[in-house]
Amino acid sequence: MTHLPFIIAAFAVFVLVLCCDAFGSWLRLRLARWQARHRQQRLQARAKPQPGATLAPELSR
Repeated sequence: MTHLPFIIAAFAVFVLVLCCDAFGSWLRLRLARWQARHRQQRLQARAKPQPGATLAPELSR
């Protein structure tokens, strides 16, 4: 039974690594969602015509 603490420690390290991996995946997913939302907002803002942003007369010819 002298090897039991080593087995417990190995399992604890396994669980710690598993939790760190899950946390990293969650952060990566959160960042991807944030980037996608901002990209979508930027594309929507670019698609809308700005009412005050008319072309200069010399550029419209």
